[in-house]
Amino acid sequence: MTYQVDIRVMPLKDLLDPQGKAVLGGLASLSLSSVTDVRIGKHISLTVEAGSAEEARSIAEEASKRLLANPVMESFEVTVTG
Repeated sequence: MTYQVDIRVMPLKDLLDPQGKAVLGGLASLSLSSVTDVRIGKHISLTVEAGSAEEARSIAEEASKRLLANPVMESFEVTVTG
């Protein structure tokens, strides 16, 4: 069966996010000062052939741990649909 898997990768909360800080500064210069924090991450979409949704999740988690996210600096969240 084919599953759609979405992976959300975000910088760890304790780490500085320079890209997010730059966007926050840009928003402030646009007079959007009500935004108080910005974190920039990435969204990865996979199509996975697997026997079950749990197997698709396992494959995506393995891909995230080994390639898609840096566990020292980032966390990830996997969502399976299909």
